[in-house]
Amino acid sequence: MSTDTRARAYATVTGPTAVFVATDGHTEPVHPDEAEDIRHAIIRRATAEARHAGTPVELVTSGDRGAHRLLISTDGTLTPLPTPPGTPAVIDTVPGDEHRTRRATQTRHGEEVRQDAPQPDADTPSTPTAEPPSRPSFLTPPPAVATHTGWRALLARMGITIPPSTAEQRRAEWTRLASRQWAGCRSLAVANGKGGVGKTMTTAMLAAVYARHGGGNVLAWDNNDTRGTLGWRTEQGLYDTTLRDLLPAADQLLSPDAGVSDIARFVHHQATDRYDVLRSNPELLAADQRIRVDQFDLLMRVAARYYRMVIFDSGNDESADRWIRMIDSTDQLIVPTLATPESAESAALLLDALRDRDDRSATLARGAVVVVTQSEPARPAGVRAIADGFLGLVRAVEIVPFDPALKSGPLRFDALRPATQDAWLAVAAAAASGL
Repeated sequence: MSTDTRARAYATVTGPTAVFVATDGHTEPVHPDEAEDIRHAIIRRATAEARHAGTPVELVTSGDRGAHRLLISTDGTLTPLPTPPGTPAVIDTVPGDEHRTRRATQTRHGEEVRQDAPQPDADTPSTPTAEPPSRPSFLTPPPAVATHTGWRALLARMGITIPPSTAEQRRAEWTRLASRQWAGCRSLAVANGKGGVGKTMTTAMLAAVYARHGGGNVLAWDNNDTRGTLGWRTEQGLYDTTLRDLLPAADQLLSPDAGVSDIARFVHHQATDRYDVLRSNPELLAADQRIRVDQFDLLMRVAARYYRMVIFDSGNDESADRWIRMIDSTDQLIVPTLATPESAESAALLLDALRDRDDRSATLARGAVVVVTQSEPARPAGVRAIADGFLGLVRAVEIVPFDPALKSGPLRFDALRPATQDAWLAVAAAAASGL
């Protein structure tokens, strides 16, 4: 008979939901957050249980994804435990049945029996009923694998297996979200009516993250009437072409005879970061490069034909036809701001205006992701204060630390510090959660 006194919690998985039995016998349903896997929701609930108990908790799971045992530490670290072969699931509860937790607590002749099951008469011979042990499906998708870094990576290369750290698990989840694929093209609008707040930088970094982790086919579109600088901070391709050159060729690019490589004459591929740039012409006056709503729609049809994701780097004129049409066409709003009162107020005013514009724009504002960038090396307190000011107004607020590689010159993901790369990965994951 086992003398293990470790605290145990139980979970029974049935499709997208689960039933969780706490260490004190309390039973409750588990529902994942939006776009969250049910397994992550169970781990999150078990981690909360361990923190409440102040000691690691053994989690026993069963259901349509097989039977598993994990040791959950108070910081969320997972350690797999061996599952004895042939051990049946010990949970038999349903949501709402909170008055009972059925567990094997009595023994007869060395064999565990159910406490609430009818007991056979001692003189009546019993016929054992063999029940085949459950097994995990061969088709069960594997969980996201966290990549080890630092000393953990060194130990892994030496063949010493250790569980991933909390940071590695978090990075693996961000990567999973940023690498998602959707049926049909998705568009993100990077907008703030004030200049110099990081719109171009945000556009390039998001495009790099999505293209690197999702397999390319990402377009960064300089949707700017007034000297857009996306082309200045990214690589030029084989042709010196802009959006104005693409417009006359749009019908040909949409024809059935067009090939997937025909778009290459009009965009500028980023060799390392794997996305394409559709440039505006910063040498022309705004009056010479304005486009009408129908022209924007035509360009959007071309973009959706050749790309799985479009990220708009918008201008500062919120009354321009192309700016308004961008808002009407976008799936996710990204609002960048520096950690200064002026740029933050401009971001807040944009959100206010969208909430008052119409229902769709109000939904975009509520689901927006605000990106607060630290523009100077020594202002962490100010950054946090600006970020906290947006909490509750939008769906997510992310902070990007200071990095000299973002100040000027070419925008390349590999040039960033590791902490900055992680920050942009978190921004991309937050935005992808809303698509």
